[in-house]
Amino acid sequence: MPRAEVKGPGPIIRKWPLPVLSPSRSKGRSEREGSLTRWFSLYGYLCYNEKMMDKDVFRHVDLNQEDVAFLKKLAADLPILADISRADLLLYCAKGREKAIVVAQAMPHSVSPLYQEERVGLVFGPSEQQEVLRTLSGKPNPSHVYTVAVRGATVARQVFPVWSKRGKLIAAMAMDSYWLAHERQLRRSKAFQNALRDLRTMVLHGELRGAESLSPFGEHDGIVYVSAERIIRYMSGVAASLYRHLGYRDSLIGRRVNELETVDPYLVNQVLAEQRCFERQDEQYGRTWIRRALPVSVPERPFWGSLWRWKPLTRNSTWRPQGVLILIHDATETLQAQHELESKMALIREVHHRVKNNLQIIASLMRLQARRVSSPEAKAALEESVNRILSVAVVHEFLSQNAKGMINLLEIAHRILSQIQRALIAPDKRIQLQVKGSDIWLPAERATHCALVINELVQNAIEHGLARRDEGLVSVELIDRGEEVNIVVVDNGEGLPAGFALETDANLGLRIVHNIVEKDLKGRFELHGDEDGTRAVVHFSKSALGGS
Repeated sequence: MPRAEVKGPGPIIRKWPLPVLSPSRSKGRSEREGSLTRWFSLYGYLCYNEKMMDKDVFRHVDLNQEDVAFLKKLAADLPILADISRADLLLYCAKGREKAIVVAQAMPHSVSPLYQEERVGLVFGPSEQQEVLRTLSGKPNPSHVYTVAVRGATVARQVFPVWSKRGKLIAAMAMDSYWLAHERQLRRSKAFQNALRDLRTMVLHGELRGAESLSPFGEHDGIVYVSAERIIRYMSGVAASLYRHLGYRDSLIGRRVNELETVDPYLVNQVLAEQRCFERQDEQYGRTWIRRALPVSVPERPFWGSLWRWKPLTRNSTWRPQGVLILIHDATETLQAQHELESKMALIREVHHRVKNNLQIIASLMRLQARRVSSPEAKAALEESVNRILSVAVVHEFLSQNAKGMINLLEIAHRILSQIQRALIAPDKRIQLQVKGSDIWLPAERATHCALVINELVQNAIEHGLARRDEGLVSVELIDRGEEVNIVVVDNGEGLPAGFALETDANLGLRIVHNIVEKDLKGRFELHGDEDGTRAVVHFSKSALGGS
């Protein structure tokens, strides 16, 4: 069945994480002592917290290629585990003896994440991550729940060791969750808690297959746990509500999954047989359901080995299937909204296509009129108007192909210069037009203003700067300065007349540019000329609310 596309969270905003400064334990301390304590906490943070900016963070750890590949596989499995655990997961590796570096991070979609910023590459010292460094030093205590403070919130933290296939301790996984979410997890049935524990063990040993292809598990999704005997052992409240839409009013806990007239029996059998994750989309009772199924297995251990759950497994350990976790999502409203949006986008594209055609028809009529006009001034005015109309038509042409509202200014500039080359430059003249710069994406309205500005400046350079020359160069450069954009148009023509003032001596084209830049783009327009030619510079912000 086709898999529905489920979007993740918005883009990560990179911020430098501030330290959590704990209040003084003794109420009798003076304000001066409290200030010193906070200062030394901040000093320790600045000393021990650094950021590795390399894309390959594993370059900073002492691991072989096999261990790195194992950790990358584990990192790909963390997102779904973070969702089901309702916790932030951070994977640490040792960096020397007294530091730990974050090599992977997974933020949950089922609850608000603790860490909104990306933490991969951050390096911590003993004052920041004592529990992690204790685990990395070979003294794991995963059953202990630590209470820590993160940005003033009380957080429950557990740290689990990660062993390589050769039995070497190579990493530690910290599971941080809001204390309330942690307490809620503890109140769930033992069947679910055991299944989650076994799933976590599979992830830490690299035994979960196919998890990287699963869509996120959200806040309004349900969980069902089916044992290897095909008996439903757990069903969350959200899942029970969703199954009522399928006609199951009574509790399904304790019933055999084969009794359900859904795809669940088939999905459970498939997962237990192949021991890998699956996701499928189905239509039932007029609604669209997305199910993700994960195998839950436990390692075969001798009795003495079961007493030491967190000791490394042998390379040839076998795993016994325990059951299947089914994550169910009602995607009906989401898909309906998506289909409605696609229909509206198609309609918008058609509107832009018709506007473009109408503008081209108007330009053609004006071009025909220009051929019949005997006055040179009228002919020139009509030809200039034709180019202005075609510049706007170019933007609508791009919008007819992509109605998302963002236009690549570099492509617009190339198209406009191509039109001007055909319309204004005689074949016997060797005047070159060139565009350079990077891709700059702008909203449609601002792209339209920029198209008119580029058209007017290039047209002005040809008609005035290079009017009495048979060869020359007009260059358009687009410069992306982050939030600001510069459009620079340079020609090697005659330059500006002596005593030229933009406010009093500008022609119609330059006045149009000045008004668009100042009033519409809220930017700044500069014009400089000398014996080597003319240089026009436009400064404006990408955002309609920004200013220069």
